[in-house]
Amino acid sequence: MAEPEMPGMPEMTDDERWMRLALEEAALGGAKGEVPVGAVLVGDGQILARAHNSPISLCDPTAHAEILALRRAAAAVGNYRLTGTTLFVTLEPCFMCAGAILHARVGRVVFGAADPKGGAAVSLWRFFADPRLNHRVALTEGILRDECAEILSGFFRAKRLSSAP
Repeated sequence: MAEPEMPGMPEMTDDERWMRLALEEAALGGAKGEVPVGAVLVGDGQILARAHNSPISLCDPTAHAEILALRRAAAAVGNYRLTGTTLFVTLEPCFMCAGAILHARVGRVVFGAADPKGGAAVSLWRFFADPRLNHRVALTEGILRDECAEILSGFFRAKRLSSAP
């Protein structure tokens, strides 16, 4: 169902629509005290899975939003190969997630905010650009960058304020 057009508002791209859903997931995680990162995996214009960071609640250091979305999608389609899919994530994937994305054969990754301390796509490493890898992942960065960065900044700002003496 198409969203109604709002006069004077620029039309939202598909990438922005999917990223807004990833932001919703991030907010769900943040409300649970998890670092607010959200992911949505899309194939053929349909959501295959959505997830938010859950390492604290699941007591699992691998429970990043991207990993959980990949696991859920693979279970839903009955195949660990998720070719032709696009993963929308609010924060640049870390090295662990980039490896999982590669092994799942995701076709494209779209992320919002860069991660200068742990990003494996463009910030610290350019993992997907390594010509030695046997799969290519297309990369789009900066979709809703400001909103994606703000949900993280706001979360950490609130944490600092609540722990201040």
